[in-house]
Amino acid sequence: MRHSKIGSVMTGGVVCVEFGTPFKEVARLLAHHRVSGLPVVDGDERVIGVVSGTDLMLDQARTVASPQPRPRLRFLRKGRGAGDDDVRVRAHSAGQLMSKPAVTVHAEDTVAVGARMMAQHGVERLPVVDEEDRLVGIVTRRDLLQLFLRPDAHLHREVVEQILGGALRLPPTAVAVDVRDGVVTLTGEVERRIEATVAQRMIQQVDGVIDVVSELTWRIDDSVGEAVEEDLKDVADAWIHKL
Repeated sequence: MRHSKIGSVMTGGVVCVEFGTPFKEVARLLAHHRVSGLPVVDGDERVIGVVSGTDLMLDQARTVASPQPRPRLRFLRKGRGAGDDDVRVRAHSAGQLMSKPAVTVHAEDTVAVGARMMAQHGVERLPVVDEEDRLVGIVTRRDLLQLFLRPDAHLHREVVEQILGGALRLPPTAVAVDVRDGVVTLTGEVERRIEATVAQRMIQQVDGVIDVVSELTWRIDDSVGEAVEEDLKDVADAWIHKL
């Protein structure tokens, strides 16, 4: 089974820059590698920010909109506490231009976590870090979307062999599985209702599955309270991530 871990879809050997990397070098790297952003790291390879093409363009826009003041006026403005704005206008390095703090994920985080973070922060790529927050890779929206391009035949085999037959040990004839465009439909009869619940939960977490339509019936209705149902869902989650 392919697992929903960031480490399995990220790109290693990441191009990055340091705090003092000049403006023009950042622009050259972005153009040469055809990327929209670069992680900014410190001397220990820890990610401290991200600099993007948008950051460079905004800096240039500020420079045009805010021409350098005369020396006397600049001195007076600094006296009023506006020095930070002047520095921003005259930003010349990655460290001055970068967005911080950096939004990062860990290699052991799930793909769902990465997708959620991208959506929440409105970014298209995330630096991937290890346990000590050192840069180990990068993951993009495109990387995550690749998971949904898995062929239906691969999904069918995974559901039948590794979940229904492997984890749940259901008889081969108990459940019929149909997969079309990533949507898995289950029909048939199982012994207990809880088997149908856990099967659906596990299949929903398989990389590439868009949705699960369960038409399963059961011989024994062993319905339990909501708290126990949630515990069973947690068991299913733990199982799927261990493999």
